[in-house]
Amino acid sequence: MSANLTAQTIDQLLDRFLAIALAQDLAERKSKYAQYSRLYRRMEEVTIELKRRPGDARRDLSRFFGHPNPQVRLKAAISCLAIFPDEARRVLQDLFDGNWFPQAAEAKGILMSMDAGRYVPD
Repeated sequence: MSANLTAQTIDQLLDRFLAIALAQDLAERKSKYAQYSRLYRRMEEVTIELKRRPGDARRDLSRFFGHPNPQVRLKAAISCLAIFPDEARRVLQDLFDGNWFPQAAEAKGILMSMDAGRYVPD
């Protein structure tokens, strides 16, 4: 993990998470999969740092559940499944029901994996 992340405030980490999610959306729409993969790793680092903070600061990602960008909503919901399971599931279901593709496909996959017991949020 980058020492840079450990020095950042929670608000700075949330801003970084948001910027990464928006960049992921753009990379996916432009079929830049290598870039998306790099962004995925960066988001994982931010999420791990938020989880490490006292009280598990991933809970602050719930502020993005109503964000206008579906990628932001998707990634925030996935990151919060262990903390706000009902609310995060609702966000994922809304993405699927609203046909917010390609995010709807990932949302449905997560929901199906959870329902089948193959994915347990931590």
